Amino acid sequence: MADNIKMLPREKVFRDPIHNYIHVQHQVILDLINTKEFQRLRRIKQLGTASFTFQGAEHSRFTHCMGVYEITRQICDNFQRNYPSKTPGDGLWNDNERLVALCAALLHDVGHGAYSHTFEHIFNTDHEMWTQKIITSKETEINHVLRQVSEDFPEKVASVIAHTYPNPQVVQMISSQIDADRMDYLLRDAYFTGTKYGMFDLTRILRVMRPYKGGIAFDNDGMHAVEDYVLCRFQMYQQIYFHPVSRGMEVVLTKLLQRAKDLYEHNHMRDFEMPSLLVPFFEDKVTIDDYLLLDDGILNTYFTLWQSYPDEILKDLAYRFLSRKPFKSSEYDNKTKHFLPELAQIVENAGFDKKYYTATNSSFDLPYDVYNPNSNKSRTQIEIMQDDGSLIELSTVSRLVNALTGKILGDQRFYFPKSMLLEQTDDLFNNYYLEFQKHIHNDKIVL
Repeated sequence: MADNIKMLPREKVFRDPIHNYIHVQHQVILDLINTKEFQRLRRIKQLGTASFTFQGAEHSRFTHCMGVYEITRQICDNFQRNYPSKTPGDGLWNDNERLVALCAALLHDVGHGAYSHTFEHIFNTDHEMWTQKIITSKETEINHVLRQVSEDFPEKVASVIAHTYPNPQVVQMISSQIDADRMDYLLRDAYFTGTKYGMFDLTRILRVMRPYKGGIAFDNDGMHAVEDYVLCRFQMYQQIYFHPVSRGMEVVLTKLLQRAKDLYEHNHMRDFEMPSLLVPFFEDKVTIDDYLLLDDGILNTYFTLWQSYPDEILKDLAYRFLSRKPFKSSEYDNKTKHFLPELAQIVENAGFDKKYYTATNSSFDLPYDVYNPNSNKSRTQIEIMQDDGSLIELSTVSRLVNALTGKILGDQRFYFPKSMLLEQTDDLFNNYYLEFQKHIHNDKIVL
């Protein structure tokens, strides 16, 4: 493979607010950046509906992927400089793995759909599966670029995304409890949301990373930097990613797409502007070309058209989404969840179809969870390397991390139209309002 790796005659750099410069030295990386599939990521927001809560969060999947590539490049440089392999099987860094790691880092999110996780939920898509398809399909420009390295190189890159690549160091760079993906999105999301929760010491983290035969570990004297990273990640999930207003907009988006899908399935979209780019998803017959045609802008265009649609529910939900009218919410628990059907029925009695105007949303079910090395779905543990070369799991030596380990944190919320909290001139509606308020107090459903 090494003979086919073409270097640029002069390093190319991209300016970046997080990493200052993103350095590109390989022709294949530059060619991948210039493919239509990768450029599409410019049109997909990194944080989806969170931009309705944090107005600065307009950054894209494109900029995030570039950042993940840059962090991975720095890890490879550090490993090659300080831990180069001297004999086969010594557990140190083999720099022949650099290009597959860089390509996987750059492309790890190329399969994200419009509005990312909300879209996945409605149409049963999986961005990691689509990432692998885009990389391995001979129909794509990305695949063509990768095959310039070798015929089997696309499959190697895809196997990193699938976590089946034989070198655990490469896999853990991209996907582990502390990886280039998470490190970039925490710093990037903190910067663009205007918050400080995600601002950990990246330079120190990269300095104390080291390869070993089982993957990647961290020097004992860097434990506090790693500890700080875990706490930053916890705070970002609680304060940013699980924000109830962002989730309220996500519920509106979910219900909007669900209503459109339901109308199509009942042949109620025939006399209106047909959302042709969504039809393959409505019919569950999606090709790679179909998938890649969708982005946030395409969906927003359909939503704009749907504001004139004769169906009142679709029209209203489209308006609510485009005009930032999130559903309100109240927190519930196991003691109060039995009130939910009653509250949903009150919402329906007040004139809203409960199928589209009520929902439950749990932050526990969002794509990533807080650090928990004992979870059934746990990623690779964070290992601290002692002075004698032995490894110890982070939470056993850090009281702070141990306090978070195994703790399920988050909330469960019941979402409904804001008007259910507002007194109005309509006496009949106010009867429902008063009935609804019996169980709502201080943002919680109460007994």
